[in-house]
Amino acid sequence: MAQLSQPAQNCVVQDEIQQQLAAGLLAAHAHTSPKYLYDVLGSRLFAAICELPEYYPTRTEAAIFALHAQQIAAAVGPDAILIDLGAGNCSKAARLFPSLRPRQYVAVDISVQFLEEAVSALRQQFPQIEMTCLGMDFSSELELPATLGMDRRQFFYPGSSIGNFAPLEALMFLRRIRKGIGSSGGGLLIGVDLIKDKAILNPAYDDALGVTAAFNLNLLHHVNRLLDADFRPRDWRHRAFYNSEQHRIEMHLEARNELTVHWQNGGMRRFARGERIHTESSYKYTREGFVDMLQQAGYGAVQTWCDPNNWFMVCHAQVA
Repeated sequence: MAQLSQPAQNCVVQDEIQQQLAAGLLAAHAHTSPKYLYDVLGSRLFAAICELPEYYPTRTEAAIFALHAQQIAAAVGPDAILIDLGAGNCSKAARLFPSLRPRQYVAVDISVQFLEEAVSALRQQFPQIEMTCLGMDFSSELELPATLGMDRRQFFYPGSSIGNFAPLEALMFLRRIRKGIGSSGGGLLIGVDLIKDKAILNPAYDDALGVTAAFNLNLLHHVNRLLDADFRPRDWRHRAFYNSEQHRIEMHLEARNELTVHWQNGGMRRFARGERIHTESSYKYTREGFVDMLQQAGYGAVQTWCDPNNWFMVCHAQVA
């Protein structure tokens, strides 16, 4: 089969994105993938969310890493290739560099411009670590460059981003990571949000300052650019709540009034007042449930560390 040129490849990817977005918007219950929350502005807004008093995951996970730094470093081992999935501003990985001492850092994110800015700054701070940027939608495939070594690959997936996948999708994703690790002393270091009272969960996704609302509404600007659509963010409101039956936070955008949205090639949908677009889910786990999922995905020895309140868990899993 003839290889596509780079512009042709870009067109194919763009067509797939547009088809995926249109299909989600036309579904019985309209939805979009959470990856579309992360354009450049969305990535910066999420970095601001991580500083909010209501948003416990970032600071709780950071405290676990700080408290158990030696044990985590011993589990991971030095001189690894640290592959940071959803790296964002790379700050979480950077805080671990002194203890983990990786020989190479590979930052992977869908928001390429934001990622390149972050890695450029990191290179100044840690010149001894080889650094690589990869712009990739790893939610659907995880194809790493053939030039990347296979020895001691350690994947890093913090922040409980695994919660954006439904449980079966999470299992399949963990298996893709397991395949990407290979078999030469590699593993996975991952953060997992645990089930807790909705009085803690709900404000974390609907803060008093409205930063999470801005983050959610910004998705509409991103969709407008990708799909040549005419969403008006002022016509929508942010909704977030804990679904106790599904053990997940749900984020939605809710139509303030009856309205019609149009996009390219004649696409359109009418939304009734109060009708929603489901933009993100964040599943919460028990320790036992997630360790069992890791074992189903092909991992062997699993070590876990939690905060004193058992709100959050960090796991390291070796390949079986």
